Amino acid sequence: MGIVNDVTNTVNEQIDVLNELNPAFKVLLSFVFTAIGYYIIKYAVVRPWGRVVMSTDTAWDDKLHRPVANRAYFFLFVGAAQLSLIWVSDQASFNDDISSYFSAIYILTATSIASVSIKHIIPMVMDRFTEKSSVTVSGSNPLITFTLRFVVWFGGMYLALTEIGVELFGVLASLAVFSLIIGLAVQQTLGNIINSFLLAIDRPFEIGDRIEVDGTWGSVVGTGILSTKVLDRDERLVVIPNNTLVSSTIVNHARGGGDGMARRISIVIDVGVDYRENTEHVKLTMVKIARDCEYVIDDPKPQVLLTELGDFAKVFRLFGWVNDYSDEWLARDWLLRTIDSTFSAEGINIPYPTSVELTESVYTQASTRKQAAASKKMEKEEQKHLEEREETKALLEGIQEELKDVNMDKKKRAELEEEARRLETVINMYDSA
Repeated sequence: MGIVNDVTNTVNEQIDVLNELNPAFKVLLSFVFTAIGYYIIKYAVVRPWGRVVMSTDTAWDDKLHRPVANRAYFFLFVGAAQLSLIWVSDQASFNDDISSYFSAIYILTATSIASVSIKHIIPMVMDRFTEKSSVTVSGSNPLITFTLRFVVWFGGMYLALTEIGVELFGVLASLAVFSLIIGLAVQQTLGNIINSFLLAIDRPFEIGDRIEVDGTWGSVVGTGILSTKVLDRDERLVVIPNNTLVSSTIVNHARGGGDGMARRISIVIDVGVDYRENTEHVKLTMVKIARDCEYVIDDPKPQVLLTELGDFAKVFRLFGWVNDYSDEWLARDWLLRTIDSTFSAEGINIPYPTSVELTESVYTQASTRKQAAASKKMEKEEQKHLEEREETKALLEGIQEELKDVNMDKKKRAELEEEARRLETVINMYDSA
């Protein structure tokens, strides 16, 4: 017991010696002690924790390590500053006055740690318990995360302001009237600001996505509280107000790929060929060209379909898929150049509109005879349809008379009703024709 008392007395004497030091020397020692504490936390806590985090397979703890470590350092510096001020200043009233402000800073620091933890942990939990869809859309539903972070920050601000003697609800009530006056003056600007938060919650697109808004087609290069910046195909920067984005239909071409391929995009190319060309030959040639393209993927397989019999050409449509929408124009350029050269080598003709002058004699001899024959044939067809309609109508009337018999067998009645419905359908077809 005596040894303990001796040690205690020695420590107290050393503390008294330190307390009697010059204030400037106290400040110098405070910096030294703060530096020592910083290196202790860095090498005894943060570094070992970082090695443990990097050894795990999960990604959320890797993202959480640096923000929490920075806030831990900040917490250390604020605590060291408070203790240094208490040590250097011997005035109790001054220490009491600053303690409430330091308490508010501690509360906000803890709130920041809780907020950043929610930011990285909640999405991981939601992804684990959410069924995956066929299209990968990252950040599509951060509403829960946003709400939880808002609640945490609101509670932290309320406690911090209470520590320094400020009533948060009174401040909000005062700001409400002021905000109403300002809002009327800058309605459009406030609308853009509010809509920027709505876009942040809903996340219809992200930076790098290719979107289409009111005829503007380009890649998103930046988002702000007033507008969104889009770089169009001609490398022009288009600034779209957030009010316009919220009130318009947004087509996100970067999120359209199936099978979880969010950046995949389809390429459609229409090519017209001469009517004298063999259809199967043209389709086989175009499919082979698509398969040889390094940008076009094998699954889904490229296809070529005959889509139109135009005025002067048969139109074939080539369907292919590219893994990344940034390669779309490179793939389109390669395909068009190769189609042009390959069609020339295969003797496939791509026609262009031409005009042919027909003489009156040619028109009279060739066309008039065909028209007369067609008219005569059409008259026979119409007469035949009319006779068949009348026969069908007579059969239907006969069946309707039989159905009036209340003593008819149920099976026979069902058969006659089915036949009546069929005959009505046939009559309607004749009428529409």
